[in-house]
Amino acid sequence: MLYMVVELFRPGMLEVLEERFKQHGRMLPEGVEYCGSWLEPDGSRCFQLMQADTRKGLDVWASRWSDLMEFEIAPVKTSQEFWADHVASKAS
Repeated sequence: MLYMVVELFRPGMLEVLEERFKQHGRMLPEGVEYCGSWLEPDGSRCFQLMQADTRKGLDVWASRWSDLMEFEIAPVKTSQEFWADHVASKAS
């Protein structure tokens, strides 16, 4: 399943976040895969696309960073998947 993750960095924690990432990487648990990310120009938020077997894996990952940022996590589909499902549901 794909998830859009919005990370809101806590004020004053950007340097600490950078250092932890350099030392430990993303700290992803088994079953969670990083697909890509984009940051706001001021560095206050990051938007990540993640793939995970379950939401539980993402919650484990988020708990490893929750002292430095807050998270919004939403399941998403690609546009192609959404429209294919939509057309299929109308046909049945």
